[in-house]
Amino acid sequence: MICPYCLHEETKVVDKRDFEGVTKRRRECLKCRRRFNTIEAVESVRLRVIKKDGSGEDFDREKVRKGIERACEKRPVGHEKIDKMIANVEDRLRKMGKEVKTGVIGELVSKELKKVDKVAYIRFASVYREFKDIGDFKKEIKEL
Repeated sequence: MICPYCLHEETKVVDKRDFEGVTKRRRECLKCRRRFNTIEAVESVRLRVIKKDGSGEDFDREKVRKGIERACEKRPVGHEKIDKMIANVEDRLRKMGKEVKTGVIGELVSKELKKVDKVAYIRFASVYREFKDIGDFKKEIKEL
């Protein structure tokens, strides 16, 4: 590590702390004896979403949050459960690779909602699967 003060190339680590996936090191320059901090974190891989029309965009966890919150509106589902569902979906997506289709995201969100609240699941499924009439609702409810 290069000293930011004198640009000497030799430093020693005086203290090291790990916190939530980040490593903070207190370093001392072996030449000028001045101290400075460095922070080290794993670089996250950008996740790309392939839309129905074939175009792509960066994964936006806020879009997932809005969809889940809309489905859970006026339902007994707390913010902690919603955060947990979003984290579960994102973790599974990242394990699938750098690119994922929107349909996969919809299915993962559906599975999470099904475990937490059946009404929220039906609400989400009705939009995601584009229900056309009451028959689609009846069919989905029967499958529950």
